[in-house]
Amino acid sequence: MAIRIGIYGYGNLGKGVEAAVAQTPDMELVGVFTRRDPASLKTQTGAPAFSADAAISMRDDIDVMILCGGSATDLPEQTPALAEHFNVVDSFDTHARIPEHLASVDAAAKRGGKVAVISVGWDPGLFSLARAYASAVLPEGEDYTFWGRGVSQGHSDAIRRIDGVLDARQYTVPIDEALARVRSGEAPSLTAREKHTRECYVVAKEGADLAHIEREIKEMPNYFADYDTTVTFISMEEMKEKHMALPHGGRVIRTGRTGLDKGHSHTIEYSLSLDSNPEFTSSVLVAYARAAYRLYEREDAGSKTVLDVPPALLSPLSHEELIKKLV
Repeated sequence: MAIRIGIYGYGNLGKGVEAAVAQTPDMELVGVFTRRDPASLKTQTGAPAFSADAAISMRDDIDVMILCGGSATDLPEQTPALAEHFNVVDSFDTHARIPEHLASVDAAAKRGGKVAVISVGWDPGLFSLARAYASAVLPEGEDYTFWGRGVSQGHSDAIRRIDGVLDARQYTVPIDEALARVRSGEAPSLTAREKHTRECYVVAKEGADLAHIEREIKEMPNYFADYDTTVTFISMEEMKEKHMALPHGGRVIRTGRTGLDKGHSHTIEYSLSLDSNPEFTSSVLVAYARAAYRLYEREDAGSKTVLDVPPALLSPLSHEELIKKLV
């Protein structure tokens, strides 16, 4: 029987999940849940749209609800609220707040006997796994993560929540000198500001206080306060012409030494290059939705991160097929 999927939120991420489910033979899309008027929503595949308020009344029709809201204000409220009623997967990506989000969601999921896999995507997510594997293999070493150059969905969404902002794109840009130092095996100690810069392109409402918007961006904790950030105000026409694509990527690097005299150096590097950040993130969410459902079948209730999910549960292949093809 196909795993029945619901999508909660229908922005770029929700549309990506819809496309990913359509490519996944062991899943079927029940529908999309939106805070907009469902009658006004035309989905890409013709899937039905429902009011977000109707979601809980349909809990018996959905095996896993994939949450596609933003990390700034949506997911901290939506994930715990829904995890009591559904198996859920979200992409909460505010790294500093993941422990508190995990605890909040865990309590709700356990009350309902459900499974919630949080902070799924490529970072946090696949990059988290890369860091875990590499640091276990090279315990004497250092981890480095570089993102971009690319559009951060979470940071762009955070800017759009500022009063006076119509639209925004935020590019995370690695500093080449820092990347070169890491790859050389130097093992430098680098601050966030020394590894990346942030470029923000903002369309402001007519009459908005531009100085206030710029200050709100540059002083935003967990997003921009720890980085050299530039804010450029542009027209909506320029936004549509130059900034509608959503590429991203990055790399996790672990450098370390082995031997009793630490005489041999090693570098592990895992990298991604993405044409579409939301579509790739959505594909990761869908794979973890499969794992969430399988954990639920095992009655393993509560909140998990990617570090807690056995990799075999992500694949539609049987255990025997996985061993034959991949090991």
